[in-house]
Amino acid sequence: MPKELHIGFLIFPQMTQLDVTGPAEILSKIPGAKIHMIWKDLSPVDADAGFSINPTTTFDTCPDLDVVCVCGGLGVVPLLDDEDILQFLRRQAEVVQYVTSVCSGSLLLGAAGLLQGYKAACHWAFRDMLKGYGAAPVAERVVRDRNRISGGGVTAGIDFGLTLTAELAGEELAQRIQLFVEYDPAPPFDCGSPEKAGPERVAAVRALISEMTAKG
Repeated sequence: MPKELHIGFLIFPQMTQLDVTGPAEILSKIPGAKIHMIWKDLSPVDADAGFSINPTTTFDTCPDLDVVCVCGGLGVVPLLDDEDILQFLRRQAEVVQYVTSVCSGSLLLGAAGLLQGYKAACHWAFRDMLKGYGAAPVAERVVRDRNRISGGGVTAGIDFGLTLTAELAGEELAQRIQLFVEYDPAPPFDCGSPEKAGPERVAAVRALISEMTAKG
């Protein structure tokens, strides 16, 4: 029997579900992996896509993890001064092998003081906010700095999951999982980053994000 590998995802209201489910799908295929969905209580947590994810453990009952991962989404913003969450992350950071995030989840790591002096990825619309937490924002799909591994926005969570799998269990297993899930992206449009999308499209998406945040 392989050693149990405890991988915990911090979820929260109005998270972006793909930030969680993308890497969780990848990481769950590591032999011995046990995936934990963590929130303050066990009530279903509403994602921004209109459906819920069920927590499997709480801050108080969560075991010591090998990996802690914070997902992102607009729901991050009201949590940046939530001491229950920040203390949970600080406590787990003392025992885990890897402190990780996807999308704007890196802002919560920053707010907990866990990215001071580290390079980190984030969704492009929130990336510059990392500077306020003493982190160095990097415009890449996956960024590793010592035991901090962070993914960029949303779909980068799959790249993140494969990168972390290679760290935990070797590149060969990561490549087999990539084949298993047929991750062979060929997007229909070449506009998946602000550098490629053009200023008008970037402005339109920023306006949409601002509107959604205000409705919050």
